[in-house]
Amino acid sequence: MDKIVNIKTVGEYNEHWGVENRHPLVNVFEGSQIMRPIPNCRKNFDLYVIFLKDVKCADYLKYGRKEYDYQENTLVFVSPGQVFGYPADGSTYQAKGWCLYFSPELLRGTQLGRHIKDYTFFSYDVREALHLSLQERETIIDCLKKIDDEINNGMDKHSNMIIASAIELFLNYCTRFYDRQFITRKKANKDILARFEELLDGYFASDKPQSYGTPSVAYCAEQLHLSANYFGDLIKKETGKSAQEYVQQKIMDTAKDMLANLEKSVSEIAYALGYQYPQYFSRAFKKVVGCTPNEYRMAE
Repeated sequence: MDKIVNIKTVGEYNEHWGVENRHPLVNVFEGSQIMRPIPNCRKNFDLYVIFLKDVKCADYLKYGRKEYDYQENTLVFVSPGQVFGYPADGSTYQAKGWCLYFSPELLRGTQLGRHIKDYTFFSYDVREALHLSLQERETIIDCLKKIDDEINNGMDKHSNMIIASAIELFLNYCTRFYDRQFITRKKANKDILARFEELLDGYFASDKPQSYGTPSVAYCAEQLHLSANYFGDLIKKETGKSAQEYVQQKIMDTAKDMLANLEKSVSEIAYALGYQYPQYFSRAFKKVVGCTPNEYRMAE
């Protein structure tokens, strides 16, 4: 049976690694500081955890229910409630790279705490990890060392705020590097956008709207084998629209084509598009197009 170990506190994760408790809410270390092999196990975290892997691992790790083979200079982000690790089969591994982990309690009352959810890459899938250039890696390690220095300075009334600010700087650099990664993968992103269009065309050409309603962003992301957050960020960067806005525009473009056929009533079109009630369709259509379906049909 695949046992999952619950890691609730920074202290418990320190114990897992065999490192000193320097601060109750945060820690960072470089893998060479871990002198002993670490037993493999899958962990359910109540912490934010960030791994920088310096080398390609021979073994596969499980992130949620999926396997992931780390590449060199890869950053992976784990948020509270996620499961990460290799099944406990008696094997061990030697720590490599860097690890930063902190409790949500560290962020209370800080600017980072107010917008931590804006860093959507904490909910990206493992295949959407951040791959760093050598220069980016140096910047990231410099940030980690600054966090490490502040932890070593000892705790005073300013410590948590300064550490949270240093983590925020680190995450802002990660946002910049993810933006670079979206740009350098532009061809792959265009392919995803084309598949997204095909997915929506196929959806409305089928009987799925009557059975499942209008397509959700989560449904589209799952069909394209992407996490909802990564998919949403990709669509926003490629089109300037949110994924929800893009889906809504597609629905209305399809509705316009259907309204050109006078054999179907507005209600029939609403049901065919997946709306439970025709008035919901009419409101959504007016919000996007600027007139009601009947007014649009008359203008045509």
